[in-house]
Amino acid sequence: MSNMIRTETESSISIRELRKSYGRTRGANQQFAIDGVSFEVPQGQFVTLLGPSGCGKTTTLRCIAGLETPDSGQIVMAGSTVFDGGKSQNIRTEDRPIAMVPQSYGIWPHMTVLDNAAFPLRHGRHRKGQQNIKQRTMEILDQVGLAPFADRWSTQLSGGQQQRLALARALLSEPEVLLLDEPLSNLDAKLRSKLRVELREFQERFGVTSVYVTHDQAEALALSDIVVVMSNGRIEQIDPPERLYQQPKSAFVADFIGSANLVPARNTTRLSDGLLVRTDIGSFLCGSQGQETPSSASTGNVCIRPENVEVHTATSSRIGLADQNEMFGRVIGAEFLGDRLELVVDLDGTKLTASTSAVLAARPGDSVVVRVHPVHARYLAA
Repeated sequence: MSNMIRTETESSISIRELRKSYGRTRGANQQFAIDGVSFEVPQGQFVTLLGPSGCGKTTTLRCIAGLETPDSGQIVMAGSTVFDGGKSQNIRTEDRPIAMVPQSYGIWPHMTVLDNAAFPLRHGRHRKGQQNIKQRTMEILDQVGLAPFADRWSTQLSGGQQQRLALARALLSEPEVLLLDEPLSNLDAKLRSKLRVELREFQERFGVTSVYVTHDQAEALALSDIVVVMSNGRIEQIDPPERLYQQPKSAFVADFIGSANLVPARNTTRLSDGLLVRTDIGSFLCGSQGQETPSSASTGNVCIRPENVEVHTATSSRIGLADQNEMFGRVIGAEFLGDRLELVVDLDGTKLTASTSAVLAARPGDSVVVRVHPVHARYLAA
């Protein structure tokens, strides 16, 4: 019988001040793989841990799974405490209400597709009567499109089919929480794009709370209800994908999620209609939405997404320029990408990347006018 302690809250996962270090160094020089990580995973939501290699996202997932023991903190899952460093409480992996899809899928080559999928029903927490196993397994295999392959050896499946099989096996264990550790990273780009759509459909259909780990920004934005961006063992920002992209809270998030032009600021002035930021290439009026008022001594950057940079040939633009958000430049790079033209514009030594219409008549050496609407210019404090 599990010795998990029931709590009043019934949120799917609650991570509180989780820390995990490796090595023997202690005290002021102690280095943490994850350092004070806290976040909530609402019931039925798809939450992604996103960040570069070494940021702590996989360590966090392994702590949730019970495969790593944190140094301190608390993990509450489905209303039960599964780890509490202060009380020396640590529930075994097999007693936690989880299922995990690892990067390698963990498919057993000596078993058929049916036997692989049915393993949790025969040996897991929720063992079923023998007469129900095949029927239940075939129902799930049918829902993931593998019923016709039930009698095949698992090694006869393609990479995409193996990913579906790993997911079917995880779902058959009836988890409260589904953990996925970069399950699409071994697939080619086209198949990865197809399967992430299927993965999201399966998650919504079964309504299982999911925590997903990836370093792929496109995957995180496409799949998630909430994205947790991590760097150096700490959380940089937690938000839905749209807000994360449109309103990054740091230069790291802006640069890691998609691409961004970051123009260093010299000083800032609060105006009634936004924030006036002076830079080496001119002044930018940053719209007031989502902007924090910086301190008088603060430094930072103006963040501008390439798709929000308007580029006009100098001959098609008016001669006079506004005081803010508009300046002359020279094209020093142009890359035709079919549906768009990627330009690199030099503005007095500062390079700005712009994603423009593919029919724009601008080539290296051309003089252009660059404009940025204030709503698309965002100030990020350092």
